[in-house]
Amino acid sequence: MIKALARPVTPPPSDAAAEELLAWGISVFGSRLAICTSFQAEGMVIIDMAARLSGGHVSVFTIDTGRLSEETQTLIGEVRERYGIEIEVIFPDATEVAGMVSRHGPNLFRDSVAKRRMCCEVRKVRPLQRKLADLDAWVVGLRRGQSETRRDIEKVSLDAKHEGVTKICPLAEWTHEEVWDYIRRHNVPYHLLYDQGYTSIGCAPCTRATTGSEDARAGRWWWETDATKECGLHLSPSGELKREFDVMLHEVVPQAAPLQSRYPFFSAFRRGGSI
Repeated sequence: MIKALARPVTPPPSDAAAEELLAWGISVFGSRLAICTSFQAEGMVIIDMAARLSGGHVSVFTIDTGRLSEETQTLIGEVRERYGIEIEVIFPDATEVAGMVSRHGPNLFRDSVAKRRMCCEVRKVRPLQRKLADLDAWVVGLRRGQSETRRDIEKVSLDAKHEGVTKICPLAEWTHEEVWDYIRRHNVPYHLLYDQGYTSIGCAPCTRATTGSEDARAGRWWWETDATKECGLHLSPSGELKREFDVMLHEVVPQAAPLQSRYPFFSAFRRGGSI
């Protein structure tokens, strides 16, 4: 069901700046709002903005899939020290990971797109679902310019995939250049893999550096030539991939419902319904 709030929520105007969107979210949702980040450039901009707006009194969480790079772990420590913010680290269910790895091996993501999506589901999506069950709003660093699949994202929407939690994307309209201008202007700490040619950063074995002619997300699961470069946190698989995915996930996590019944609002709110 769509999460019901104690009072009606009036979103900010459609032309609201990133800082206005964040200030609105912090004011309206308070402790029921959290920033979700993998510590990419956009996430660091949002953390810096939120720290300035709230004096460091904002909730931040990240998902440690068990396959993160050492550079990511180092940056988490830098963020804690720089901003005085406690970073909540969410882990996948150990039993689910063990069942998946025992059945399919530790690097199953190389075998097929369906297996890769299942790995993301167990290590990322399911931990996120458990965390969002305790929130009314979450803030993410999605930008429309990151990929074709993200070109229509809303600044503020009801997240149909996660039972109507309000989803705030303050940087939806920002360009790559605007993100890095902010980082340089405010001396924001950033992920060291960017200096090695990475343009999108995820789990260590699933991310590589890119060349200047490649799409920003080309380094994610680069062995998949025709697959959508998404892990499932924001978009779900469909068609035959969905059916294959559901069968394998049920083998590893028997209690998991089929994709459509887990996201009953997904068809109606394909791009997220406006509040």
